[in-house]
Amino acid sequence: MAFNAVFAWFIGKRMNRINFYRDNPIATQHSTIEYLSYQLQKTRFFCELQATVSDKNISFNDIPLQDYSTLKPYIDRTMQGEEDVLWPGKTMWFAQSSGTTANRKKLIPVTIQSLQENHYANGKDLLAQYYANLPNRKLFNAKHLIVGGSGEIRKERNGIFIGDLSAIIIDHLPWWTEMRRTPAKEIALQGDWEVKLDQMAKAVLDENVCIIAGIPSWTSLLLRRILEISHKNSISEVWPKLELFIHGGMNIGPYRKTFDTLIGKEINYVESYNSSEGYFGMQDQKDINELLLMTNSEVYYEFIPMDSFNDINSKNVLNLKDVKTEEDYALVISSSAGLWRYIIGDTIRFTQTHPYRFIVTGRTTQFLNAFGEKVLEYHVERAMATVNKLMAFRMTNYTVAPFFNEHTSVGGHEWFIEFDQAPGDFNTFEMAIDRQLMEENADYEAKRYKDLNIAKPKFNYLKKGTFQKWFSSQQKLGGQHKIPRLTNDRQLVEQLLNTKA
Repeated sequence: MAFNAVFAWFIGKRMNRINFYRDNPIATQHSTIEYLSYQLQKTRFFCELQATVSDKNISFNDIPLQDYSTLKPYIDRTMQGEEDVLWPGKTMWFAQSSGTTANRKKLIPVTIQSLQENHYANGKDLLAQYYANLPNRKLFNAKHLIVGGSGEIRKERNGIFIGDLSAIIIDHLPWWTEMRRTPAKEIALQGDWEVKLDQMAKAVLDENVCIIAGIPSWTSLLLRRILEISHKNSISEVWPKLELFIHGGMNIGPYRKTFDTLIGKEINYVESYNSSEGYFGMQDQKDINELLLMTNSEVYYEFIPMDSFNDINSKNVLNLKDVKTEEDYALVISSSAGLWRYIIGDTIRFTQTHPYRFIVTGRTTQFLNAFGEKVLEYHVERAMATVNKLMAFRMTNYTVAPFFNEHTSVGGHEWFIEFDQAPGDFNTFEMAIDRQLMEENADYEAKRYKDLNIAKPKFNYLKKGTFQKWFSSQQKLGGQHKIPRLTNDRQLVEQLLNTKA
């Protein structure tokens, strides 16, 4: 009880910080860019850029937009042990991203500065806001379960370490957090996800867990395994004090019925936007699924309107003060991890600007536009979540790709879905998905008119375990990996069709 009182007092002191950057986002971004620009001038990245131009008085705004391919040579040099390349000093940790943007994996630098002042700082802010929204919490009396990805951290030459961001975070947690985290490090940092899943389920079974943090798809697998081992009907029977699920990485909407069924009682759901590149947003309002842009955590934000997006050749790049609501933007960040004007691949849409709150709408490379319909991940997630509220089904995973009919010269969307519990009437389900997607996207609705441009969607219902088998075949088992919701080619879906569950 004393520990919880001290923790509540300690974490509550952060509300002054949170309220300041919520009320003064432009001022905090101005301070951030001043600090980052000062550090930038100490880097080889800046000095080498400066040497290539005639005007030596270049500034932050003169840096070209970057993606992983343009920064990779500098990241490679950093991994060889060279100092001061992208950030002053030596960068020792590299987060292995899940590789949803491309078939290759990326290694994102993680500096001690970004770990402390971004990932950890914003994680503490999320808990502080939760306590403010729901006073008299007693989270420090019970255990916190972090469902990370493949936790193995590999030590390379020159003292460099590579692993999932979740593993890096777990390996460096402060003592006061580590004493409440479960399972033990040797399990959390297990490299084999399938082995880890079983070990974790057995290790946490008898713990008193009050918080779970993880990606919905993989967390649901862990909870199912716990129920199998415990022979209980719901997680609330295993952990009666469970009250909070901190989720991110994908829209939880399509998974809500699955979690409601698995957990067996009402708990609180709080979303965070934490990626290998940084921690950018948190749900700061109770029961409202919008994210507050975290503007005081050593990340400077820029935004490219998606209607003029042209990757690193984009010309129209906006500052925070210039963004509008209800428009989709590609997110560009500069941070104390040494990422400079870096297009991270996510798209967001602001829902308000006083304060700045937003939703994640998808990926710059994940959309459906085979027929000019401009369907974003946000549209299909919303359609699936809305239909999920109307019908009794629990979905495990899904993805959507185009199909083409050579005889009619008309194609459409083909859905590939794996259910934990299928809807009672597939025909009703399919019509509801099609109808709801028309509601979400006017371009799709216009092109669906009389099946002239886009035909009625097709649906493939995959056997249970298909997606997990696919992840395994791609060596992508683990909490950081996600299935692309939308693809404009059929490579992924043909692999799924050939996967034997």
